[in-house]
Amino acid sequence: MILGEDTTSESTTAPDRAASAGAARSWPRRLNLLSALVIAASLVALVRLLPVDRLVASLAARVEQLGFWGPLAFGAAYLVATVCFVPGSALTLAAGAIFGLARGTAVVSVASTAAAAVSFLIARYAARDTVAGWARRSPRFAAIDRAISQGGWKVVALLRLSPAIPFSLGNYLYGLTGLRFGPYVLASWIAMLPGTFLYIYLGHAGAAAASGGGGRTPAQWAFLAAGLAATLVVTVYVTRLARRAVPLSGGDAPAEPPRRSRPWVAAAGAALAVTAAAAAVVANVNAGRVRALFGPPSVKMEEAYARKPGGPRFDHGAFDALLKRHVKPGGFVDYAALKAESAALDGYLAAVAKAPFDDLDRDEKLALLINAYNAFTLRLILDRYPLKSIKDIADEARWDARRWIVGGRTLSLNQLEHEEIRPKFREPRVHFALVCAAVGCPPLRAEAYRGEAIEAQLEAQSAETHAGPRWFRFKAGEDRVELTRLYDWYAGDFEQAAGSVSRYAARWSPALKGALDSGKSPSVKWLPYDWSLNSTENTQ
Repeated sequence: MILGEDTTSESTTAPDRAASAGAARSWPRRLNLLSALVIAASLVALVRLLPVDRLVASLAARVEQLGFWGPLAFGAAYLVATVCFVPGSALTLAAGAIFGLARGTAVVSVASTAAAAVSFLIARYAARDTVAGWARRSPRFAAIDRAISQGGWKVVALLRLSPAIPFSLGNYLYGLTGLRFGPYVLASWIAMLPGTFLYIYLGHAGAAAASGGGGRTPAQWAFLAAGLAATLVVTVYVTRLARRAVPLSGGDAPAEPPRRSRPWVAAAGAALAVTAAAAAVVANVNAGRVRALFGPPSVKMEEAYARKPGGPRFDHGAFDALLKRHVKPGGFVDYAALKAESAALDGYLAAVAKAPFDDLDRDEKLALLINAYNAFTLRLILDRYPLKSIKDIADEARWDARRWIVGGRTLSLNQLEHEEIRPKFREPRVHFALVCAAVGCPPLRAEAYRGEAIEAQLEAQSAETHAGPRWFRFKAGEDRVELTRLYDWYAGDFEQAAGSVSRYAARWSPALKGALDSGKSPSVKWLPYDWSLNSTENTQ
């Protein structure tokens, strides 16, 4: 420094410049954290819209279709997904819900060990040279590499017993170390069993809870506590090994330069967060449409109404007469002729709107709700007739339109089915009685349902449905049963009543019942669902 030079500017501005530089480095990090929180919250909001139980039931039905190959197909999918960094925990939970404790543990144990082996080999023989170069440039990475190599299978076992390192990432990291393949695979398989069983148990318990089971058990708490303890042990052990291998501070190894926050990464994260938040808002505003993409909601069927012998009866005579005149063999409807008598249909709907619902017997209530659903659907079609399919009607005016009145309550067709019928009557046969005006639907009955005869009518309707090749196909000696998609969409209802869709369908098929009773497990195939209007013009 030259004597006499003014140093005031330098002494006052240097700290300011350092503070500015620190702020410049910190704002991208803060933005990244905020973006991560927004993305996580948005994902939670989106997941809450999804019918998880329905998705699991659908997956289980598809696995059931594969029969013997089901567990193998799931295991193969598990392997591929894990190698591609899909979280294994979600798949393990699903396996618990689908296969149960014993089979689920076996399937996931084999698949996860195979995935660990494949990822290990990929990393060792496809990326080792590249990572060795990284290790030479990063003393800290080299220390961790040597630490894991020094600990060998013990470190692998401890890490497998806890979530200290994500499963998919760990599989690759171990391949970059000096571990031998054989001990690595054996230690991974044995040490992963407790965690595998924990997640299988949680998945199994979650499926049970969705169908009325209880909450977390003491055993689950014990597993969680053990996992936490294992995590602490692994963290301390690996840290000590790493410090003994190379001093992480104050040693001869050169310090790694601090990571620089990249503004463009923060900006990209913020844009993703805004997109995720917008998607969550739009999805929640249109919750009905989003849920409709995954089929009808699952329900727990219960009997909500008492029987009232000698109670009042509702007169369905007007509707019965219309059905007898305009419903032809096979359940096809002469809509043109029915439209000419729409005033009679409207008169019946007016009576339904004023029905003394609360005073009716259980069977009278069920008959009223089934007839109301079918009559409302006929009126919906007549409002826009002629048309080729009920799906030609806009979403907001179709099944979610709240315009139909039953006993003084205004409901949509979806509310009528999923809120008033399915959860309040333990009666899956309603799915063969409710008709959505499509050829793929069960045939519309040419008479109204009546409380005093509904048991016989539902049984006859179910038998007719299972006698028609559009809805059921099976012959003795075959290894596959073909079912209407109703069995797919409402699998949970049929499983609550009979344990499986095949068992429920076997009630009307002696051949299928005989096959199941003999120990055979025919695979399930879904028949095409024809959404063409069930008009006499489409009679084939």
